Amino acid sequence: MATALGRQSRSTTLEPGNLLDARERDSILGRRKGQDLSITLVLGGARSGKSSYAESLILGQAERALYLATSEAFDGEMTDRVRQHRERRDARWETFEEPLDLVSALLNSMHTDRPILVDCLTLWLSNLVHAERDIEAEIAALVAVLPKLVGTVVFVSNEVGLGIVPDNALARRFRDHAGRLHQSIAAVAGTVVFVAAGLPMILKSPSGTGPSR
Repeated sequence: MATALGRQSRSTTLEPGNLLDARERDSILGRRKGQDLSITLVLGGARSGKSSYAESLILGQAERALYLATSEAFDGEMTDRVRQHRERRDARWETFEEPLDLVSALLNSMHTDRPILVDCLTLWLSNLVHAERDIEAEIAALVAVLPKLVGTVVFVSNEVGLGIVPDNALARRFRDHAGRLHQSIAAVAGTVVFVAAGLPMILKSPSGTGPSR
């Protein structure tokens, strides 16, 4: 992508999920620099550009931020993915890993001038399933704590319900849990964005609901 677009500075390089400049992002979200984005949910498929877009929202609002990672690297391929994500982020990011106890991590990390990016809810849900946690209780606890948080929290998650019906019960349960999780977070969030092919579509914003692009 960078080769096709030519050599540009790091701040202006157009990458998937980072196709809007700061002014456009602020306009879409109905915010200005220094104001609180509150709760934002960014959805998208695999390699849709959702993480890059979510990062751009955070860095458009603050000079330092917390990256709350839920992934666990169990193999070489996942280790490489984590490395690529880390290399994309600069010194403004502090990374904290928490695969299971997301509610406690949010409560302990919240700060008015340091936004939090949670990437991603899908992996958190997968970790809960593998740990045999009470999924409904965990989702309810997360939703209940959101109004208590201060500052900005942006959640990233994979939309897994757009494909064919899975052929096994575990995968179907996971899909259903993910759908309920997304609906629950979206109901509380002030802003909900769906990213496809690196392009953000605003599903919900502080100024109203409905797609803007």
